[in-house]
Amino acid sequence: MSEKEAVVEDENSSEEMFEHYNFVADPGQELLRIDKFLMDRIPNSSRNKIQIAAKSGHILVNNEKVKQNYKIKPLDEISIVMPYPVREHELIPENIPVDIVYEDDEVIVVNKESNMVVHPGYGNYSGTLVNALIYHFDQLPTNNQEHTGRPGLVHRLDKHTTGLLVIAKTESALTNLAKQFYDRTTERRYWAWVWGDVKEDGTVEGHVGRSIKNRKVMTVFSDGEMGKHAVTHYKVLKRYGYVTLVECKLETGRTHQIRVHMKSIGHTLFNDFEYGGDKILKGTTNSKYKKFIENCFDFLDGQALHAKTLGFQHPVTKEQIRLTSELPSGFQSVLDKWDKYTGV
Repeated sequence: MSEKEAVVEDENSSEEMFEHYNFVADPGQELLRIDKFLMDRIPNSSRNKIQIAAKSGHILVNNEKVKQNYKIKPLDEISIVMPYPVREHELIPENIPVDIVYEDDEVIVVNKESNMVVHPGYGNYSGTLVNALIYHFDQLPTNNQEHTGRPGLVHRLDKHTTGLLVIAKTESALTNLAKQFYDRTTERRYWAWVWGDVKEDGTVEGHVGRSIKNRKVMTVFSDGEMGKHAVTHYKVLKRYGYVTLVECKLETGRTHQIRVHMKSIGHTLFNDFEYGGDKILKGTTNSKYKKFIENCFDFLDGQALHAKTLGFQHPVTKEQIRLTSELPSGFQSVLDKWDKYTGV
């Protein structure tokens, strides 16, 4: 998905049109109504808004206006054009508390809370970790013009994933840390609460990329030509029968990697609403158990995933930094409830 301020000429109107989105349908795209296609690709959109845009002539396929019932075909080029420029992502400093667990002249390590987006983007122009960071710290570096909205960032965590995140305070630190992540020399260990009884430790290796049917989520492709190479090692920390606490060690850092890799082996993350973990996947059918699970869900904003350990080489001193963090209160409360429920 691209968001760009390209001016589009409209032969039937004197009005300037600005291209806000541009998509090209995949070669394997199934026939799908354009309103459904775009709902899966534009954050915070609704079918009604997309249909209104189509009726107003703001949706083009291969440079031709289409109606809302048009069916997308493979390799169709879809544009969303509007009579106003794309909104600029101006970074606004905001006085939001940040849990800093390590800081020196070169780097900061924060313990990100749940329900916080890391950097501004469509639908999230404020309230992000970056908005907080630029309030507390001046002149955080960016690695290129395309990432000016992500100062200091070398990696990310999903909105509901909690835990440790390193931020660079200088350009040299940003370059050095980015290379460490690229070379896979960093250490990243996550604790994940997953559905099902994980029988043994193991490794998931499978290409991860955006789902062809739903671009909001990722999937594991068996075909090596799609997605990007991804490797997740996991080991059992504690079994509860219907659920298991595991530690996942990342070799690569793809979007939603742990979430889709664990789902691919039948162990969806607990309360992961984007991947079906927010309903009972294992256990009994009695009302007491159902109520217990619903109570557990209430303690979590989203998937039970916590970036517990982060290790990297300091970009200047070359000292090996290794930090660990406590589980957030909601995650810990769920563990405590299962300890009591199962007597394990």
